[in-house]
Amino acid sequence: MKKALIHSPQLEQYSYPDSCPFKTFRAALLYRKLLSMGLLSGPDVFEAAPEKTERSVLEQFHSSAYLDALERANRGEFDSSMLWMGLGTGDCPVFAGVYDYAALAAGATITGARLILEGKAGIAFNPSGGYHHAHAGRAGGFCYLNDVVLGCLEFVKAGKRVLFLDVDVHHCDGVQAAFYDRADVMTISTHQDGRTLFPGTGFVDEIGEGEGRGYSVNFPLPPGVYDEVYLKVFREGVLPLIGAYGPDVIVLEIGADTLAGDPLAGFSLTNNVYVEIVQSLLVFGKPILAVGGGGYHVENTVRAWALVWATLCGRQQTDELWAGLGGVMLQSTDWNDDRGLRDRVLVPSNWQRESVLPAAEQVLEAVHRLVFPLHGLS
Repeated sequence: MKKALIHSPQLEQYSYPDSCPFKTFRAALLYRKLLSMGLLSGPDVFEAAPEKTERSVLEQFHSSAYLDALERANRGEFDSSMLWMGLGTGDCPVFAGVYDYAALAAGATITGARLILEGKAGIAFNPSGGYHHAHAGRAGGFCYLNDVVLGCLEFVKAGKRVLFLDVDVHHCDGVQAAFYDRADVMTISTHQDGRTLFPGTGFVDEIGEGEGRGYSVNFPLPPGVYDEVYLKVFREGVLPLIGAYGPDVIVLEIGADTLAGDPLAGFSLTNNVYVEIVQSLLVFGKPILAVGGGGYHVENTVRAWALVWATLCGRQQTDELWAGLGGVMLQSTDWNDDRGLRDRVLVPSNWQRESVLPAAEQVLEAVHRLVFPLHGLS
C-alpha cells in the first residue's frame, strides 16, 4: 500500500492567535522532522497537497448560517450573534483567515479520503486534521469545520462502512453527534472522563439511537491512565468491536494530548501506546485515513506523530537504534536529544495502580454489558 502525507506550505501560512494553546505549526515541524529522518522517501511514500474545500462540500454537514458567520469571521468581522455559534470565544477566537485555514485543513482530510477511494493510497495522514469538536452549526474546542465528519462522508457516499477510532484525550462530540443515529459509521472514542475534561460528553451510556444504537462507543477513562491500563482497554474493548463491525476503511484520530506532560489534560501515556494501536489496526488489512487532533506540548506531539507515521509506513526501528538516536523521555517531559522518537517507559505511582485500574475496569464492564451484545459479542 502506498502512503500519502497530506501537507503543503499553504497550510503554514495560517495560525491561531498567539494566546491560543492550539499551534498549527505542529504540522510544519512534523514535516521537517520526517524529511530529516528520511521518512518521506521511498517508492511507497508520497506527498500530496490539499485544496481548499468548496462550500458545497462543507454544506454536506455544516449549516449555511454557520458558514456565513465563519466567512464573516474570516474577514475579521465580529458580532454578538456569532457567540451563539461558538465563535469569538477563548477556544475559538475570531481572526482573519480562520475560514480559509479551516477549509484548507478540511480539504487535506478530504484529499486523503479521495486518494484512498481512487486506489492511489492505502494509508493517508493529515496532521493538520482532527477537528472533532465542530458541530453542524457551531464551533468548539479549537475546531471550526469538522474535517473528520466530512472525510467519513466521502467514504459513506462511496458505499463504505467506516470505523472512526478517536484516541485523542477529548471526546469526539461533534463526530458522535453527526452519526449518532447511523450504522454506516461506527465511532469509538477512548478519552478522559467528561466529568473532568472538556467537552463533558462521551459517557458509556451514549451508545447511539435508532439505527445507530450500538454504533457509538465510549470509553471514558480517569485522569492518570498509564500505558498498561490504556492498552488493556484497547485490547479488550476496542479491538473486538472493530473486528465485529468489519469496516471497509478505518479513520483514526491520533491526538497526542494523551501524553504525560500535556498542559491541557491528565493522562499519563507514552507514545509507545501509539505503536501498538497502529500495528493492531494494520492487522485488519483495511485502508487507514489518519488525522492529527490535539496535542499541546508541541515537541512531544511532533515526536508522537513522527512515530505514528513511521509505524504506518512499516519503518518501525529497533529499540536499540532509537536509543542510539537519543530521545529518552525524562519525568519532566524534556528530552536529551531532538532526534529520537520513542518515549521511555513511565512507571505508574502507587496511587495510579490503586485507583486507575479499577475505574478503567468498570468502564470496560459497562461497555461489555451495554454494547457488546448488540454486535454478537459476549
